[in-house]
Amino acid sequence: MYGVLMIDIDSTALTTEDITLLKQAQVGGVILFARNVTDAAQVRALCDDIRYHNADILIGVDQEGGRVARLRNGFTPLPAMGKLGELFNKDPSLALECAYDCGYLMAAEVLAVGIDLSFAPVLDRDGISQVIGDRSFHHEPQAIIALAAQFMRGMKAAGMATTGKHFPGHGAIAPDSHIAEAIDDRSLDEIINSDMQPFAQTLPWLDALMPAHVIFSQVDNKPAGFSKIWLKDIIREQLNFDGVLFSDDLSMAGAKAAGDVSARVTAAIEAGCDIALVCNDRVAAHEAAKAAQDLPYPNQKRIKTMCGQIPAWQGDFESTCQQFDHWQQAKENISQTFFPIQLDAQISVNLETKDPTNYI
Repeated sequence: MYGVLMIDIDSTALTTEDITLLKQAQVGGVILFARNVTDAAQVRALCDDIRYHNADILIGVDQEGGRVARLRNGFTPLPAMGKLGELFNKDPSLALECAYDCGYLMAAEVLAVGIDLSFAPVLDRDGISQVIGDRSFHHEPQAIIALAAQFMRGMKAAGMATTGKHFPGHGAIAPDSHIAEAIDDRSLDEIINSDMQPFAQTLPWLDALMPAHVIFSQVDNKPAGFSKIWLKDIIREQLNFDGVLFSDDLSMAGAKAAGDVSARVTAAIEAGCDIALVCNDRVAAHEAAKAAQDLPYPNQKRIKTMCGQIPAWQGDFESTCQQFDHWQQAKENISQTFFPIQLDAQISVNLETKDPTNYI
């Protein structure tokens, strides 16, 4: 049975404490961070070990491209999605081709190391947000829709389910909900007609959504991830979306309005989330696992749609990736378009660039 919690682990191999948590009945997922990664072979061994101890588990990661990339050493660098937006302004046809290739390349390499899904794509508009920025494809909704649809087609072609974040849009407010309370005071109509359009118009390609830890004060006094109005009334009933709803990390400052971690997990699940993420706080993870015992299990059929098509390991990363028909071509296309000179130097730059989501 897939449980309602997604937790993290301590390092590059499982500890005794990790294993104890993984065996908790309501732990249904693990999210990996940069501290869990040395190289591709190590990640694959780690994922195989996680599944040895808990067969019914989703393994996720944030591998968006640009600054937000947990898998780096030996993996193909991906541009920030905002680079696709810049290209779209100059050459829409090439940008759409590259968006497909980025989605395919990302998914193939993530699946190759045993990870089911990357929480992607970001469907927020590029506005004034301190944490979104070039993680967004573009400022204009129609450009986001076009590029994100192609990116998701690429993901799906490689065998990975898609997750749109951060519903209904995080780009229009400056505060970073990782470290501060974020409040958007626009009307529902304004949100629907702008920020929500990339989500609403890409629903055919979306398998999951992740709501923002943002309070949209004209709609509800709770962050979207704790709001029955957003999750049940709008997502489930008005948009008729039947995919998975992942909470954003409940350890973030934007989630603390709901109380302690036990209260946050309960509030997120009761509001309509299927899986609650509790990351970078081991004490909180134990508390959440205890609190979750009193919660119902999520819809198992729905959760299973997020399981990736993970290929057999062929002894090394490149041989494993070669099982994906379009991997080599996508890799060449992206490298030539975005990193044509000194690829090794670009990888070094990516390693040194600050990840806006890394608060550990």
